[in-house]
Amino acid sequence: MIALLLADGFEEIEALTPLDVLRRGGVDVKTVAVVGDDAKNGFITGAHGITVKCDFTLSCVSPEDFDSVILPGGMPGSLNLDGSPFVDEILRFVQNEGGRIAAICAAPLVLGRRNLLENKRACCYPGFENELVGADVLFDGVVTDGNITTARGMGVALDFALELLSLYKGKTVADKVASSIIKE
Repeated sequence: MIALLLADGFEEIEALTPLDVLRRGGVDVKTVAVVGDDAKNGFITGAHGITVKCDFTLSCVSPEDFDSVILPGGMPGSLNLDGSPFVDEILRFVQNEGGRIAAICAAPLVLGRRNLLENKRACCYPGFENELVGADVLFDGVVTDGNITTARGMGVALDFALELLSLYKGKTVADKVASSIIKE
């Protein structure tokens, strides 16, 4: 199961696009309310005022429940994720188990600050490049290197989602979903 971690101030499209695409492709992905004023009740509010009711709150899950993790960007959402002890725990667990880790926009800063990008190719939202500690910083829209996928921002959220779907379910499934949503 994949954890899509939400903290107040997340970029809505960067979270909901991969959630939707992965579910269309048959991937078991769940939203987890990590940090926010109403996170204990499962509600997280995005950077543009859209509130989402998450599948799980922290009281209902542990890092061991998941084999992969996705971090959407946005501000202050990325910084809120960065300050969460649960995020540290799940990243450590998923990395140690060889699971997939994905982050988009400003959220790759969370990975860089934990040395998860050492000797990896990665990308991020412009201006956050110094946060990608140890990475070979690229300016592609989406970059996958080993078990880590990063993306530059909202404009490539669909490409990010389809890349993840391809990694989880294969290119045939990703192409079928892309075709069904008229991705050209």
